[in-house]
Amino acid sequence: MEAFKKKLSSTAGSDVSLNVIPATEKDGPPSKRVKMDETASLVSEESEKSVIDEYDEQFYADNDCGDTAARDQARRATDVENALPPAQSDEAAFDAYEEYKSSQISAKKETSEKAKPLWMKGRSSIYVDAFNLALDTVLEEEAKLFDERELSVFDQWKALDYEAQYLYVRLFLRKTAAWHRSSRLGYYNDIANLEKSIATLQQTRSLPSSASLHASTSEVDGIEVEDERLGSAFTFADSSEMLLTDMEEAASLLLLEELKTLSKETKTQGRTKPELIRSLSQVSRKQTGLMDMGLSRQNSRDSTESDGSSIAKPEREDSQQKNMFLSKVTDILGPCIRLSSVVFKLFQRVHLVFYRSTEWTEKSLTTIILAKIARRNFPEYIVCRTSTIFASREHLLEFEAAIRLEAEIDLCLEGSGAVLDKGCQRILEIYDLVYPRWKKLLKEEKRKEQCVYEFGEGAYLRRLNPGHSYTRILAKAGYAMGKFKEYGREHDLLQELLDQKMFHLARRGDWYQRKALLEENYMAKLGEPCAPAELERRKREWNKTAAATCETALQDPDCHLTFHFGLQKRLLKLEKKLRIPKRLQHDFGHVKLAKPLEITVQGIQLKRETTTKPGNTGVPTKTIWLDELDSGAECSVEDMCLSHFRAEGWKGYHSEGRIVRTLFAYLFYDILFLYIPNVFQTAFQTCPLDLHTDVFFPTRASEINHRLVEIENGGAEDLVRSVWQREHERRTAVVGLNWDYEVDDLTELVRCFDGGALAAICKVMAQEYRQRGVVFQT
Repeated sequence: MEAFKKKLSSTAGSDVSLNVIPATEKDGPPSKRVKMDETASLVSEESEKSVIDEYDEQFYADNDCGDTAARDQARRATDVENALPPAQSDEAAFDAYEEYKSSQISAKKETSEKAKPLWMKGRSSIYVDAFNLALDTVLEEEAKLFDERELSVFDQWKALDYEAQYLYVRLFLRKTAAWHRSSRLGYYNDIANLEKSIATLQQTRSLPSSASLHASTSEVDGIEVEDERLGSAFTFADSSEMLLTDMEEAASLLLLEELKTLSKETKTQGRTKPELIRSLSQVSRKQTGLMDMGLSRQNSRDSTESDGSSIAKPEREDSQQKNMFLSKVTDILGPCIRLSSVVFKLFQRVHLVFYRSTEWTEKSLTTIILAKIARRNFPEYIVCRTSTIFASREHLLEFEAAIRLEAEIDLCLEGSGAVLDKGCQRILEIYDLVYPRWKKLLKEEKRKEQCVYEFGEGAYLRRLNPGHSYTRILAKAGYAMGKFKEYGREHDLLQELLDQKMFHLARRGDWYQRKALLEENYMAKLGEPCAPAELERRKREWNKTAAATCETALQDPDCHLTFHFGLQKRLLKLEKKLRIPKRLQHDFGHVKLAKPLEITVQGIQLKRETTTKPGNTGVPTKTIWLDELDSGAECSVEDMCLSHFRAEGWKGYHSEGRIVRTLFAYLFYDILFLYIPNVFQTAFQTCPLDLHTDVFFPTRASEINHRLVEIENGGAEDLVRSVWQREHERRTAVVGLNWDYEVDDLTELVRCFDGGALAAICKVMAQEYRQRGVVFQT
């Protein structure tokens, strides 16, 4: 974003330098929504029908009832990680952590010579410390979520030596319980005896036996909530000696050169690794002659015997053939290790409870540790980590199961054609399964909102409720209904989603838009065939209903501002179709965007000779320009434009969304750190956990609306200066706030805005910080 400000004197214009904006913020890709509905509104009535089918395909895919780009960003960072300050996660940061730990041990030795250090260089790591921090925090506050056997696993984990723990954590961070070749693990700098650590993890360990362990149900209203349980014994890791029995799985662990060597011995064909693996698997099952079809020679008089001997023989021969090839592969592989699935899922559940999220990465694991040693000043707020977010073990298990179903839904939407049709059919099956349970959870949440929640904490807690995932499943079921042209059923579902205000409030704008489109274009054609006159009457009635839907959406405080433009255009079009008198039609001129002033800047582009490999189009790169009005050096196109305006006496920044985020942090500083239960779970946060979610605005709706009125009435400058005076000396770490901007520049920029326009920008940021706070749209 270019923020051009104060006109300078012509003599000083060329001497003004731009503030250098350090790239310290973690800028992700912008969240882009393609509103096919808005595109449809721009075309004529005759041409709109041609884009309706395209809208049907794109609507749910683009909005994804949770924003695809936002979900991609969520996969990269958890709420906890977003709330913590940006931290380096390279070797230098880990070295700094070791120095920090060493200094702690030195201080302990000075105070007490007898104190045995818990840490020494090379005998602990940030990964193990972070893993154990998560485990200890959960067990300290929420141990009730785990049964006796699971708690026994945790006790036995704590008894493991450091090297075994380190190996487990590094394998755990790979996120999948897959097989790994022991010879290729490569952790020799941290593990002195790798074979011993592997043997420790693969050792069979006993668990307590208790009748109460079998009392809990594995189903809730027909939904499977626990697919795997601990038995009377367990291992932290599996051994390939007994469990690596799948030929394709084993062959996939071989290197390409090893596969080629083996293919020569077995006379298999293939060039690429997938081809060689497939060919090897087929040969391992192949028999000769009639055996290839599972047939054996026998007398006709024995054909009526049913002792099964005719089937057993080829099966044994097939098994021998497979074992022979599998033996060749495992001899090359050597010993392999895989984390035990049931224990792996148990520790994943621990991290779900700790991070309040199913998405976490290696960076998530270490960020909290690095934040602790960061020399930063954090805002003052009340830390509150409630131990009742998951009311019971059953609640946690159902939430986990709901997430698994949600992930299955996402997989069903991949592909096209017959594959997508089959996926959509599966989505409708899941919908039928979860819908009754969703109704029950919705009723429970309405009761809690009236009787239990007191400080607005319900909105954030509902994100950790199975109903949150079920609502997303219902919304995606709407897409499947539309694809199968079940428009009446989809319309009823959208109405039901809009009737509730407990889950996914941020998606209400999407639902209103889709509902209005169905009412305008499809609903009149449903039902029994009728005469043209009756059809026209139906269309008129449904157009009235669509107009009413748009009016309701525009008056709904939970319908985000970003959806208003498309709804307004549809409403105006419907009123014209209904031939409503001009004086009774809506007039949105007060919110109509003015035509921007167009300025053309000319410059000299510098082109360099680049060589690309045949068949490679090359990676797009930024253009290079000559800064002829200032330094005469090479520069980007943004800097060239800034030089043009600087020569005319203006001062500006090229800052993308940074300056908007900075203004938002200044203007909403006290609201960001307002006490809300559960959103401040560590003392090292730069923002509440719910800022990047759809519940930040509704949880603080009263305070935010009062602040928006204050900004609209011209109070923004005073807000900026008061925060600067109070926090600038400490340079408090706040999300989005860049202290390198001069306060005078910011206050002048604020004065450039009309109060209502600045309030509108802030409202959009408060409603959709995840989407709009990354790169703010021009």
